[in-house]
Amino acid sequence: MELYLDSADRQEIEEAFGFGFLDGLTTTPTFMHRHGIDDIDAYLLEIAEIVPVLQVEALGDTSDEIRREAIRQVEIGLDPGRTVFKIPVSLEGVKACRRLTDEGLLVNVHLVYTLQQAYMAMHAGAAYVCPLVGRLQDQGQDALALVADSVDAVERYGYETKVMFSSVRHVEHVRNALQLGAHTITVPFSILTRLTENVFTTVGTDQFRVHTRMLTKSVGDVMNSVNPLVPHDTELRDAIVKMTEYGFGCVTVIDDDGGLVGVFTDGDLRRLLQRNGRDVLDQRMGDLEYGSAISVDSSARLNEASELFHRHKVDNLLVLEHGRPAGMLDIQDL
Repeated sequence: MELYLDSADRQEIEEAFGFGFLDGLTTTPTFMHRHGIDDIDAYLLEIAEIVPVLQVEALGDTSDEIRREAIRQVEIGLDPGRTVFKIPVSLEGVKACRRLTDEGLLVNVHLVYTLQQAYMAMHAGAAYVCPLVGRLQDQGQDALALVADSVDAVERYGYETKVMFSSVRHVEHVRNALQLGAHTITVPFSILTRLTENVFTTVGTDQFRVHTRMLTKSVGDVMNSVNPLVPHDTELRDAIVKMTEYGFGCVTVIDDDGGLVGVFTDGDLRRLLQRNGRDVLDQRMGDLEYGSAISVDSSARLNEASELFHRHKVDNLLVLEHGRPAGMLDIQDL
């Protein structure tokens, strides 16, 4: 199924065709008026250089007027091999379609609301016939049945016309077009950019990224650059201030040679205050008792650190380099 962009916005057009897989662009005078385009001819020539195929309106009250407008646009520089002239369905419109087709030009008969209209366009040699699905559904009509019947008519009678699914209002319309066997669909930019979205795909992709990070990044790559160290002769009250300044829920206590004495946490502080009261604030850090610090080497992978977090149910791990304190890894760093 061919995929067209339906737009007159230069920025949208450049971005969409930068994807590299769109088949063409449909545009309308209404779109151009909405974007404040005054010199339509100049603008059409500009965007024709960007897109593989440009489908552009050729308006007139009679087949002669419609034909003259299409020929005029070829004469100003539109490539007849890469331009499709859009003509609203009518008796004069399908007459003009036949004439232009006989002259080697491509025509899209659009604003189609019935199978009879689609049939007339097919029989007049239209390269495209364009039911307006969204507009029909707004009127309570079975637009999808019209698309299906039009596709069936092409296949049953051997017409070379492509059924273009247009007036796309939401992503579900694209799925409808595919299921019905439409040959072409033209979608607005807002829909086009949502066609690859799916919440489960997003979740899966995020999981792949997390797992890749856990297996390839080391603790040293992601740990905070702050190393919350306090000397062993620091009073507890001063260590609490340092803990706050460092922004960690713990500090690493070191001896005079920079070796590890222990890790003091905010949980340790609460337990000390409950047991010994405020007098404990005058004690020095080296006088306190410490259990074995839960540590990880800076070269360890993040999945190893994650296992330690979960096994010991802690929020911080002491990071060691060559056996000496190098920093702290917070569970949020993962």
